[in-house]
Amino acid sequence: MFKRRKEKFREREIPFSCSSSIMAATQTLLLLAAVILFLSGKAHGFLPLFTFDGNSSTHRDITQRAVLRKTAEACRDIAAAEGRDFSLTINDNLSVEQVQSACSSSSSSSTTSLLSTVMFQTSIAKMYFSNAIVDVILALSEDHHFDDETFQGGRDVITTGVFAVKESVKEENFVAGRWMLGQICHTLQDFYSHSNWVELGNSAPYSALIKPDQPLENLAGPTTPTCRNCTGGKCTDNLLPELLQQNLLTSGYFNIFSSAKPAGKCSHGGFFDRTSQQDPVGGINKDYIGSSHGSFHQIAADLAVNATMELLEDIRVSIGDKNFLRLMGLSQSSVLCFVIDTTGSMSDDIAEAKRVSFSIIDSKRGTQQEPSAYILVPFNDPGFGPLLMTTNADLFKENINKLTANGGGDIPELCLSGLQLALTAAPPSSEIFVFTDAPAKDAHLKSTITALIESTKSVVTFMLTDVLSSRRRRRNATSRTVSQSDAQLYRDLAEASGGQAIEVTKADLSLATSVIEDSSASALVTVFQVARNPGKPDNFTFTVNGSLRNMTAYITGTSSLTFSLIGPTGISQSSSLSAGPLASLTTVGNLRRLNLNADNQTGLWEISVNSNDPYSLKVTGLSSVNFIYNLVEAHEGAHGDFSLKEGRPLSGGNASLLVTVTGSDTIKVTEVTLVDSSGPTEVNGSLKVLGSGNYLVTFLNIPAGNFVVRLRAEDSAASRSTSALSSFQRQASTKLKTSSISLTVRTFS
Repeated sequence: MFKRRKEKFREREIPFSCSSSIMAATQTLLLLAAVILFLSGKAHGFLPLFTFDGNSSTHRDITQRAVLRKTAEACRDIAAAEGRDFSLTINDNLSVEQVQSACSSSSSSSTTSLLSTVMFQTSIAKMYFSNAIVDVILALSEDHHFDDETFQGGRDVITTGVFAVKESVKEENFVAGRWMLGQICHTLQDFYSHSNWVELGNSAPYSALIKPDQPLENLAGPTTPTCRNCTGGKCTDNLLPELLQQNLLTSGYFNIFSSAKPAGKCSHGGFFDRTSQQDPVGGINKDYIGSSHGSFHQIAADLAVNATMELLEDIRVSIGDKNFLRLMGLSQSSVLCFVIDTTGSMSDDIAEAKRVSFSIIDSKRGTQQEPSAYILVPFNDPGFGPLLMTTNADLFKENINKLTANGGGDIPELCLSGLQLALTAAPPSSEIFVFTDAPAKDAHLKSTITALIESTKSVVTFMLTDVLSSRRRRRNATSRTVSQSDAQLYRDLAEASGGQAIEVTKADLSLATSVIEDSSASALVTVFQVARNPGKPDNFTFTVNGSLRNMTAYITGTSSLTFSLIGPTGISQSSSLSAGPLASLTTVGNLRRLNLNADNQTGLWEISVNSNDPYSLKVTGLSSVNFIYNLVEAHEGAHGDFSLKEGRPLSGGNASLLVTVTGSDTIKVTEVTLVDSSGPTEVNGSLKVLGSGNYLVTFLNIPAGNFVVRLRAEDSAASRSTSALSSFQRQASTKLKTSSISLTVRTFS
């Protein structure tokens, strides 16, 4: 539905993550900021994300319904072609989990679909967020909303966008294709809300909108009257009878500045539309139940779903079923991404990277856990790259096989430049592994890397060999050491992303790369994670229920670090035991890896860490239940709604998260907390249930800090069993950092 802007003067704060002086901003920058802020409050079309009247459909609802139905149809047809059963009934009540389960092959285990479920939900979210952003960045474009009878312009937006989506798929850039797809779906869906297609009695989509070779017929001429005044505040019959008799197509005019419009033309309608105040008064939009033609709202929404499915089918036929499922995010498992130092002393590291990548490829090829893409970025000095991103495992093998260790000059290398290249190419929520034995020559990129980590929610783990040890260097064979401050840069970036900085000798690297194989499991979830810098002795607890298995804990720290583990039954195990009643322990370099025993994992666990040096703790497991979150911001207006928020929340301000639980429909979220990773600060959010596993979480007066999102929930299915623990927790990996700088701009809104 639409949300139109009020014309009043207001203030708005924009958080900045840089530390430059606001006083130095130019007049041009202020003007651009004012324009952007002005547009950001005006939503356009079906409400973008949420409706609180309980009956209206939003762009989010329409997009998700269409994606789930068309994805299920594609999987059904694939199953029929392969002679497999497909038992799912395809209707408008499908869930992400149902479609994922039905599309999985019958040989899949219950743990192979989680990452695809998370990625499927994430991909759908990206599509409806890009759909909603049209109401922000293109709010005044008639073409993007089919306002002012701009039917040719609207179709051009759609067909040009469809071409761009197909080209993105050809380039295997599914992220860009998905983002564009969401935006063109917005324009297509708005046609059914803004035009009189429904009032003309049509029960099928207008296929010419997605087919540039078909004529747009029966359009009302520029001087043809289309409406008469609404009477008594009701607009049920304001379309001219002769317009309907001649089957002429029109759409409403809309302007927030002026009431001028061509004589006799319909308006969009609504409080913010000034043209609706001029004869003929009123409007014809069907944005929500209470709008001018709200009685036609649900018919328009259903037609928008069918039209979106028709658009998806056109793309599916063009790109093929396999690429279509990848575009939807269904078949997108984890990406295997390596960033590798190729300077002279890295021969052993490169050999180990080859070994572990080949092992993962060979063991997962042809399964649902096969990586969806392979990314390789070499770096050296003075160069880095080129980037290889491919879905061809053999091509990845061929290129990593070609890597050799040579050159390098001075000790520091362009590590962060290589990492930056990987972060910009990899899909969101990727896990990236960096192999190096040298400090970063481009440490000035730390803030840029941190911002990329935050925006992509990617996890970065550094495999650091021979840190602080002598090192035979490239050309001059001078013995040098990597300082603690050099290593700390990598630790800071790993901590910001939820990854680890693993420091081992070259001889022991093969023992540490088990972390890479652990992370390639498609059902991996983070239960708990914390870092202490400076270090201090501390006790940490986390709750586990029956949905979790194959638990692993990772502790990094100096050799003097000790710990004890206490299980749910009170049994304890110290760090001196490599095999005890609770876990088996492997120590390599600064890493302690604990495989928790399969028995008696449910309940409250405690880990006590004793160290005054910096350390980190991470607990993972395999589970079908996880969550995703996105930072959103509210818009003012008659139908207050939300859109995706870019950047960081403001210190001392409020923030909202859209939290979505994946993998189960029996989960009730009880608490969402922002936990400061460096101290005891916790900020509890207030929960608003939105349905279908979605929650709007609002935080007030967030203090300055680096936070992670922790979720606690109850499983109603488990609670019905007296022997099963129903409460559990999950934690997001990437830190959410606040900003202390804001710009206040006064704008008309």
